[in-house]
This record gives sequence, C-alpha cells and structure tokens, in this order.
Amino acid sequence: MSGSAALPAVSALAVRDVGVVRGGRRVLDGVDFRLAAGQAMAVTGENGAGKSTLLRAIAGLVPIAGGRVALEGSGLDDGPAARAMHYVGHLDALKPGLTVAETLRFWACFLGSPHDGRHRRVEEALDSLDLAPLADLPAGLLSAGQRRRLAFARLVAVPRPVWLMDEPTAALDAASAARLGALMAGHLGRGGIVVAATHDNLPGVDPLRLDLPGDAA
Repeated sequence: MSGSAALPAVSALAVRDVGVVRGGRRVLDGVDFRLAAGQAMAVTGENGAGKSTLLRAIAGLVPIAGGRVALEGSGLDDGPAARAMHYVGHLDALKPGLTVAETLRFWACFLGSPHDGRHRRVEEALDSLDLAPLADLPAGLLSAGQRRRLAFARLVAVPRPVWLMDEPTAALDAASAARLGALMAGHLGRGGIVVAATHDNLPGVDPLRLDLPGDAA
C-alpha cells in the first residue's frame, strides 16, 4: 500500500473535558480521552448522540463551550491543533468540473503540502484508493463510492498526523472498505492517529471505543 510519506511528529491527541453547546442546549459534556501516536478510536452511539459534533469540535469547526483539544509533542500546543488534522465528513467537498487528478493537485497546493515530492504523493494517492484509472474523469461523473474514495485520497496526498473520519465506510463496497482499512492501518503504523464516528466496524483496525450517551440532540 502506498502513502508512505513521513508525518509531522505528534505524540498524542488529548481531548480534555470538552463540551459543546448548540442552539442553547449542551450537546456534549465532559468528553475526555487521550490517544497516543499509533492509536485509533471508534466513536459510537445512537443517532443524535453527538458523534459528528465531536469530530467537528476536535477539528475546530464548531466552538467548544469548555475543555481543550491539544496535540502533544507537535509544537502546536498554543496554536490551532486543526493545522495537523484532516477532517472527512459526510460531504465529500469535490468540485464537479475538476478531474480526479486535478482535485488532488488542488488539495496538495491548498492544504500546504510542500512542493518537493508533491507530484509523487498525488500519484501515491491515486494508487492507494484505486483511482488511477479515473484520473482524467471529472469528479461530477463519479459514483458515490468513487467520490468517497477521492475524498479519502487527500489523506495520502497531504500527510497529516490526525485523521477525523465521519462514517468512513459509508457508500464503499467491500473491496474499497478493505483498501481503506489498509490505508488506516498503514497510517497508524507510521505513528498517525485516527478518530472515526461509525456504526460499523473499522476494517483492518482494532480501535479503542468511546460510546456517547443517546440523549443528546
């Protein structure tokens, strides 16, 4: 499996007593865990428990009402931890007029991948998610599963140590799910961290588990 680029050093992701208030109601309260480099966590719970909200809070996409998110050993303890994270949500964030290859080249530039080695990482991303045969196809013509694979390809094109993944196996067939599992396992083996909100097992990964209460909105 490709995707062997070195990751920025991070020794742990620490989520300390995090709470989130949305619409005047506390959605999350006192969420607390620490993942060391090489560890994964599956966030589970009923619909509405706040799984997606937790990922977005860790990524800095929604404000937290209390607590702290920090990357230990990253040199970012006093800055936005999200700079060392990838968040892949339900929406695949694709421009329909860009080809698969153009999409990855755009992400490699926009997300700050250094110029040296950028072309190689784009090629690795295409190979890792079995997208090379589709490289010249506009994203707007892709199937749901192909779009999902393209969304994950940026994790290879732009190496970052923390992956936040919302229902990562949604729309993937068995072969694509296995390929994604190998990608996650490789990321963990290089000292990366994975947090996934999921109703399913994570293929190829034996994660810790965080079960959120089911009474959140």
